[in-house]
Amino acid sequence: MQTNGTKRHTMIAWMEDKPGVLNRVASLFRRRNFNIESLAVGHSETPGISRMTFVVNGTDRDMRQVQTQLFKLIEVTRVEDVSGQDAISRELALIRVKADSATRSEVMQIVDIFRARIVHVDMDSVIIQAVGKENQVDSLIQLLSNFGILEMTRTGRVAMVRGDGVAVDTAVSANGNQ
Repeated sequence: MQTNGTKRHTMIAWMEDKPGVLNRVASLFRRRNFNIESLAVGHSETPGISRMTFVVNGTDRDMRQVQTQLFKLIEVTRVEDVSGQDAISRELALIRVKADSATRSEVMQIVDIFRARIVHVDMDSVIIQAVGKENQVDSLIQLLSNFGILEMTRTGRVAMVRGDGVAVDTAVSANGNQ
């Protein structure tokens, strides 16, 4: 958390799965001068509805304004700030690491400690799949960097509230009700 009242917010928005919607959402953040730190979009449990999870720094007031602005986009059906809720969040990383016969067993031990998986093996490298909290993935990457990271890709954070479903008191629906 920063001293000016800003903090990292994890927000989830549900929207119609149509061309151009992601661009309109990103433009909204650009116009408000917010940097999206993390973004993950995919199908939801409802056909025709995509679920977007994004992480952005801002004050609570800023995020309420973002929620209101998102609802001005016709395709957005629901928005929720899950930052203060009991939620599970994860990231996925694929990491290609130098691992020849001399270092492969040490790389494999690190992979096991982090409950990651080796999904591909070449003569001089391995590709590792890691799923976990952001700080866990960061720690794994830091340790693997000692061997030489050749290539890496990482998803944005995805999140889901624990319990019976999303909390009604913080979610805003398309009609603007909480």
